[in-house]
Amino acid sequence: MNEKQFRKRKWKGLGFFIVIIAMTWFSAHLTAFNFIDGFATIPAAFMWMAENLMITADTFDKLPGILDRLFETILMSIAATTMAAVLAFFLGIAGSNTTSINGFLSVVARFVASVARNIPVVAWALILLLSFGQNSVTGFLALFVGTLGFLTRAFIESIDEVGLSAYEALTATGATYFQVVGKAVVPQCMPQMVSWILFMVETNIRSATLVGILTGTGIGYTFDLYYKMLDYHAVTLITALIVITVILIELASNHIRKVIL
Repeated sequence: MNEKQFRKRKWKGLGFFIVIIAMTWFSAHLTAFNFIDGFATIPAAFMWMAENLMITADTFDKLPGILDRLFETILMSIAATTMAAVLAFFLGIAGSNTTSINGFLSVVARFVASVARNIPVVAWALILLLSFGQNSVTGFLALFVGTLGFLTRAFIESIDEVGLSAYEALTATGATYFQVVGKAVVPQCMPQMVSWILFMVETNIRSATLVGILTGTGIGYTFDLYYKMLDYHAVTLITALIVITVILIELASNHIRKVIL
């Protein structure tokens, strides 16, 4: 990098930094936020957390009920992910440039993926809430639709990245379309697909907590219930269990990825 390019990049970085500072100042001015008062409240906030967000011995009496709700959330997340993965697999094959049967199906598959993926899961929960009400079906469908869009897009890209050598070799021997897909495409992209499915299981467990607050199901409903009762000790226990669950599932997913990749 010569001196001229270095100066150009330096001025760009400085300009970007000035823009960020200006936007921050404008946002604070627009919302009447005072940085000095905000930072001054931090010690008091930590003191309140230390006094209220503690797990007491009495809190563990609520543990069985909380674990039931947590288990319900985990099962809902896994069910939504696996069922969405099955449908996303076929949509991915239809939408991929490598395995697409015709252009119309490819456009439909990509359209479904785009619509389902670009609308947040929380928004899907609110939309479905109007039709199905507050129940487990609404939470399941919200996770299912969001997962379907994400996995369809991921599967399309995974299939498109498959090498064409085996695909073309089987095609040249006169193999049928399903034989080519089953023998040449699926074995090559399956590890990546499994990795995406595991990623969505982790993501959906986190999302299911927020969806549960809206749909009145799972651990999210229990969290919201104790929060409204101002039972912060139970809220702390629920939060700790969610964090532990996500970490354990992430460790298990990482181990599975190492085995299959």
